Amino acid sequence: MAIDLLVHSSGGNKTTDIMYGLMHEDINNSGDGGIYAELISNRAFQGSEKFPSNLDNWSPVGGATLTLQKLAKPLSSALPYSVNVANPKEGKGKGKDSKNKKVGLANAGFWGMDVKRQKYTGSFHVTGEYKGDFEVSLRSAITGETFGKKVVKGGSKKGKWTEKEFELVPFKDAPNSNNTFVVQWDAEGAKDGSLDLNLISLFPPTFKGRKNGLRIDLAQTMVELKPTFLRFPGGNMLEGNTLDTWWKWYETIGPLKDRPGMAGVWEYQQTLGLGLIEYMEWADDMNLEPIVGVFAGLALDGSFVPESEMEWVIQQALDEIEFLTGDAKATKWGAVRAKLGHPKPWKVKWVEIGNEDWLAGRPAGFESYINYRFPMMMKAFNEKYPDIQIIASPSIFDNMTIPKGAAGDHHPYLTPDEFVERFNKFDSLSQDNVTLIGEAASTHPNGGIAWEGDLMPLPWWGGSVAEAIFLISTERNGDKIIGATYAPGLRSLDRWQWSMTWVQHAADPALTTRSTSWYVWRIFAHHIIRETLPVGAPAGKPNFDPLFYVAGKSETGTGVFKAAVYNSTESIPVSLKFDGLKEGAVANLTVLTGPEDPYGYNDPWTGVNVVKEKTTFIKAGKGGAFSFTLPGLSVAVLETADAVKNGKGKSKGK
Repeated sequence: MAIDLLVHSSGGNKTTDIMYGLMHEDINNSGDGGIYAELISNRAFQGSEKFPSNLDNWSPVGGATLTLQKLAKPLSSALPYSVNVANPKEGKGKGKDSKNKKVGLANAGFWGMDVKRQKYTGSFHVTGEYKGDFEVSLRSAITGETFGKKVVKGGSKKGKWTEKEFELVPFKDAPNSNNTFVVQWDAEGAKDGSLDLNLISLFPPTFKGRKNGLRIDLAQTMVELKPTFLRFPGGNMLEGNTLDTWWKWYETIGPLKDRPGMAGVWEYQQTLGLGLIEYMEWADDMNLEPIVGVFAGLALDGSFVPESEMEWVIQQALDEIEFLTGDAKATKWGAVRAKLGHPKPWKVKWVEIGNEDWLAGRPAGFESYINYRFPMMMKAFNEKYPDIQIIASPSIFDNMTIPKGAAGDHHPYLTPDEFVERFNKFDSLSQDNVTLIGEAASTHPNGGIAWEGDLMPLPWWGGSVAEAIFLISTERNGDKIIGATYAPGLRSLDRWQWSMTWVQHAADPALTTRSTSWYVWRIFAHHIIRETLPVGAPAGKPNFDPLFYVAGKSETGTGVFKAAVYNSTESIPVSLKFDGLKEGAVANLTVLTGPEDPYGYNDPWTGVNVVKEKTTFIKAGKGGAFSFTLPGLSVAVLETADAVKNGKGKSKGK
């Protein structure tokens, strides 16, 4: 027997303007070695107490000797270490061709480099007495074959750092990504037998052509999701490992030579090349609302700033927003922004205070957040920026009473069954408890099967269907949910800390893989409901399970119905009517299905995509009913061609 549903033409609620978005922090090498397009790994020998400076990913060329140096006159105070490249010692690597001997260094990239016939832009800084030219090239790390090279004119001076810039267009594509970037020069031209180099950089073409920008293919996977907001910089990255090593926004702006990097919280050093300005440019280029997270005085080691010392925490957060939004002539930080090439202020409507301050294992830190850290920061922001919506990092579901005027942030990482069991969770929200879903994902399977600890190795179809049901539950309450996003969004296939991600990537773009969850979130984001509409069922009340659904009107007034089937091994017949649409009305029905095995996933290494997408043009039959069947473990969206006209009903039912 079909499930009969009637979508009323009025009686619902207006929904959020930013239902689906993105969240980013540098985890899984999703920044460095990921969406940040820099190809050179360890480009400036940045280090920290946790991750000391080193020569990782660098190797000598031409028998040279590489030594990490801390010069008396470094490139900058932010980048105190550099590499010394010394000629071979007498008798080593010398011969009758010694006059033509070239020395230098090679970089292996982030587990390789993609080399194509396209323009690469690069630069390096060098000091030391040298007469001659430099040569840069892209080569195979296996055979040594050169795919492209460029002479960089001019030498360098002792005691002075000289920046060399170049463009390099390979004359052929490399057959794989196992390649290196080489900088070399004539050994005999180095008067003192060695040169020092730092901040060696190479970029492929970037998204929207931005300098210091994003990797095109990964940015495109985000664009295809039709996001409306960008939450940054996290995430645990915001908090840092200690109170001294948080994401200091003012160290992420300005020239790259003035960015010291930071000890990442995900077991690797970060360059901070993807900094505050780059995040805002990312938002600009994808037309996204920025949701800016500001440090709130809590670190991952559990330490927190006492109440008597909160002034500096509050001030740096206010300064950050002044940097983004302040007038270029009337404010200190607005003037700094203008000098960095952005005279026009950005608009910031949303600021989140801290990140996951409720996190288990830090009870004293959570108490400090409730008792003084959040109240003090909210008061300061309300006074200086009354038009900005403040978001607390916990939500009412984290045992915090969110003060009036503030919103919360909820981060569910659950099993599929847990998502389904909590389908009605957001029905209890009120207009005083508006909530952001700043992170969410199905992370481990029902029954507690432990793969990779407590995480699945990749997003899987059954988990993705459960995420669809979760999203339906948020859309049913779209007047009380600010927006929702998955996290983490990106993961390197070579090094990761969190396996569940929308997109997996490597140096080779051919390995860029959209997960099962990516397809689910995309289909919902492509059919936005601007006004929810109540749905009536035969018994007068919707009976969810195995069919979960939400309905409403789009921006143009067309009818939208979203559904997912769970807990059913059989297909579910559906008879769907939109009040006011008659027999002959037309709609497009798009259905996502997966493999018979609910644990099936999209495999980056084989290229197998288990998600099948089918769109069908259907007509309403007798009584204006659209009739269709949804398979078990499926996700569907139906959108009508005609607008659903407003009726006279005033029901607030869902």
